[in-house]
Amino acid sequence: MCACALQRVSLFHQTFCFIKLSTKPVQRGLYEMTSRVGLRTVSTNGTDFKHREKVAPKYQMSASLKSEVRKLNWVHLLIWLLVAAQVTVSHLSLVSHDTVSIPYQWEYPYLLSIIPLFCSSLSIPKNNISYLVMSLISAGLFSVAPLIYGGMEMFPLAQQLYRHGKAYRFIFGFSAVTVMYVIMVVAIQVHAWQIYYMKKLLDSWFDATQEKKKK
Repeated sequence: MCACALQRVSLFHQTFCFIKLSTKPVQRGLYEMTSRVGLRTVSTNGTDFKHREKVAPKYQMSASLKSEVRKLNWVHLLIWLLVAAQVTVSHLSLVSHDTVSIPYQWEYPYLLSIIPLFCSSLSIPKNNISYLVMSLISAGLFSVAPLIYGGMEMFPLAQQLYRHGKAYRFIFGFSAVTVMYVIMVVAIQVHAWQIYYMKKLLDSWFDATQEKKKK
């Protein structure tokens, strides 16, 4: 009797241990799959990103060029506001002409440079090629051409100031020709970079359009 009872107890103990050991891997697997802060499954351990889609280089370049054009447009707007402020103050006689001199001739056509700025701003959101082409053409006519004319117009005055130290126009105590030449130097660089980036952006959009037509 005792021997039979001992055999039954031993068999029950072995069965219980086997069941306990067999359930541990299942519980661990469930913990790995359901835990948010603990272990993760192999498929979501952060190393499965290589197969995902990447942004095409042409779209990356387009976004980068748009960013550069926007920055230059803001600088262009600032220069335009400075020129427009001088013209407005002078014509409305808000202050004495001894404080703010009358504008030079090139400043009037330069006020039309707001047109390429406006067209460029309209072209960027929807990749509008027509507006961008208009901006490029008008930039040469209304932005660059007046500055070239202004450089020739003010050159004799700048030469006289350099040789004899005489100035006849002033902007808040500074020689007007000096102030306007500084603005012109900055503006020339801004418009040159604008045309460069807009041309590259136009090529990028044109290539993308051709690829869509082929498909």
